[in-house]
Amino acid sequence: MNIAKNRYIKESTSDLVFDIVIRVIAVIIVLLVFYPLIYVVSASLSNPLAITRGQVWLLPKELTLSAYKRVINNQDILIGYKNTIIITVVGTAINIFMTIIFAYPLSKKDLVGRNVITIFITFTMFFNAGMIPNYLLIRDLKLLDNIWALILPGMISVYNMLIMRNYFQTSIPGELIEAAKIDGCTNIRTLAQVVLPLSKGILAVMVIFYAVGHWNAYFNAMMYLTSKEKFPLQVVLRQILQQSQLLKEDSTLGSNMAESTLAFVSVQYAIIVFASIPILILYPFLQKYFVKGVMIGAIKG
Repeated sequence: MNIAKNRYIKESTSDLVFDIVIRVIAVIIVLLVFYPLIYVVSASLSNPLAITRGQVWLLPKELTLSAYKRVINNQDILIGYKNTIIITVVGTAINIFMTIIFAYPLSKKDLVGRNVITIFITFTMFFNAGMIPNYLLIRDLKLLDNIWALILPGMISVYNMLIMRNYFQTSIPGELIEAAKIDGCTNIRTLAQVVLPLSKGILAVMVIFYAVGHWNAYFNAMMYLTSKEKFPLQVVLRQILQQSQLLKEDSTLGSNMAESTLAFVSVQYAIIVFASIPILILYPFLQKYFVKGVMIGAIKG
């Protein structure tokens, strides 16, 4: 009796210690993740002098909205914001459409040559032409300095398509598909009225993946776009950061230019916050579908 009691006490103590350690680690991870976000927001609301002096740690110092006023009054940033929204919305819609029309047929076991097609598609994940051939292709297609050059080459992600294919294979009951066929549904109608309504989780995952990719992309825009009015927000942000860095390194600056350079310090953080708002707004609405879709697509299949 005493042995069992001692063992129970020992196990309870070890479980308690384990829970405490896990909670402490979780708190540390949360602080490590959230502190940079809090710092960026605080710096964007602080006096630039306080930032350069290292006085901003957690809360804003000498609260001011001057950085956000500069951002709103900067036409390049607003145009870049508009271009990024257009690219993200149009690009994500095309991505989702292309992913669905590839993934659903490949999920059908009666598709002739399904394995061969999958092998050829998967091959593109590991081998591609490279930067220069891609540039030459975009040039020959007359897409240089056109926002379609940022959308059409990446219409589909093979990795995302395979995830969606596995979801269709493992999470959509075959009996429903058979019942739809018996009722006279075509493949397109079955996809639209049976499969997609049951696939909200994986669709939310794909929307997040594609939208974040488009929103953060800048390299292709640097390669293919030359007109300033077509630049997405990330390119505009990069130019501002480069400009501020050059101003800092220039030792011949006058007092007015030095003040402008100082103002760039808080403006940089304000732009980061400004650029992150849409994704931060979108994610909470899709979170429950996101977690469900990722887990189902990862565990099954």
